[in-house]
Amino acid sequence: MPPAPGDSAVQPARANEWLDIGGRDAVLAQRCASGDEGAYVELVGEHQRMVVQLAMNLLGDRDEALDLSQDVFLRVFRTIGRFRGHSSLRTWMYRITVNQVRNRQRFWRRRHRADQVSLDQHEAAHGECASGGESTPDRLLAQKELAGRLEDALGRLPFDQRTAIVLREIDGLSYEEIAYSLGVAVGTVKSRLTRARQALRLELRDARTL
Repeated sequence: MPPAPGDSAVQPARANEWLDIGGRDAVLAQRCASGDEGAYVELVGEHQRMVVQLAMNLLGDRDEALDLSQDVFLRVFRTIGRFRGHSSLRTWMYRITVNQVRNRQRFWRRRHRADQVSLDQHEAAHGECASGGESTPDRLLAQKELAGRLEDALGRLPFDQRTAIVLREIDGLSYEEIAYSLGVAVGTVKSRLTRARQALRLELRDARTL
């Protein structure tokens, strides 16, 4: 949550550092960097849903996602003075969220916790896959089985591939935005997406066509 007044971690930005940055992102970032509590509230209101949803898609646990979102915004408020408009503010926050998720999963691995991705959260947010015709019990059961197989397949992907898939197919980011969020080249993003899709197709090749 917003740092207490006088927190030395948030440093006001000098005006001449913002000359090449335009638009509302720059204004909001500069207000946050100067300690404007109203700007903190505004930033959280605009981006909290995105942060929590991404964390849920990567962690598979709503409580963990909500807890992690607090870490994300604390990190944002402490480093907002470094934002210089190399990406949109939204994409910059995607990058921080991915890094926080990666750190948490490393913490989990040290305690032998399973790594998973929950499609239930995605379906709750975006709806289940559309199907033609009447939804018979057999069809609904087949859809549920397919969703379960896809969830398992996603959970077995390496973190970097799974993150690329979530950012592209669920959050709808461009290759360039994903590259910035992951700190890699666009070519690396495309390579990870290709490998992830191949792995998912292999896992699901025996699934029935709905």
